[in-house]
Amino acid sequence: MHVSVTFRHMESSEPLKIYAEEKTERLRKYLAEPVEIHWVLSVEKIRHIADATITANGVNIKAQGDTQDMYSAIDMVIDKLLGQAMKHKDRVKEHKTNGEQDSIRYAAAEAATAVAPGRPRITKKENQFVKPMSVEEASMQLEVTSEDFLVFTDSSTGNTSVLYRLKDGGFGLIETSAH
Repeated sequence: MHVSVTFRHMESSEPLKIYAEEKTERLRKYLAEPVEIHWVLSVEKIRHIADATITANGVNIKAQGDTQDMYSAIDMVIDKLLGQAMKHKDRVKEHKTNGEQDSIRYAAAEAATAVAPGRPRITKKENQFVKPMSVEEASMQLEVTSEDFLVFTDSSTGNTSVLYRLKDGGFGLIETSAH
């Protein structure tokens, strides 16, 4: 998740930037990566205006809030964004559960994959964005999602790794190495 904060007609404030970034983390579980969020925080006389734009996997969500306090304006925008993100996730879920293929792309990929009898067929393809992160960051990322695994580039080694959820609630790690 990439978060940027712009200050307009006011002094740049690190605590406000950190507050907006921390509040934005609540949206992670409703949006598919890659996610870009741009905040514009501005002041007009006594109005404190927070404006946020989210671009996530082809989805654009916008919200604006204004109050007499910038922190409450950010909270107002986060509430609006959460509502829109939850509606979007529900729509996607409804769309996938109506008995049809996940998408035309999957159906075309399935038809194009001619497999010899007795061999397994690939029936679903997912794109994973291999983001450089530490094992600790990857475990925190997997904790907040409902996914069973996470593919990532280990920032300390540069190798591709897979972190997966175990039945007992713990995590397993598969590390690759180029020999």
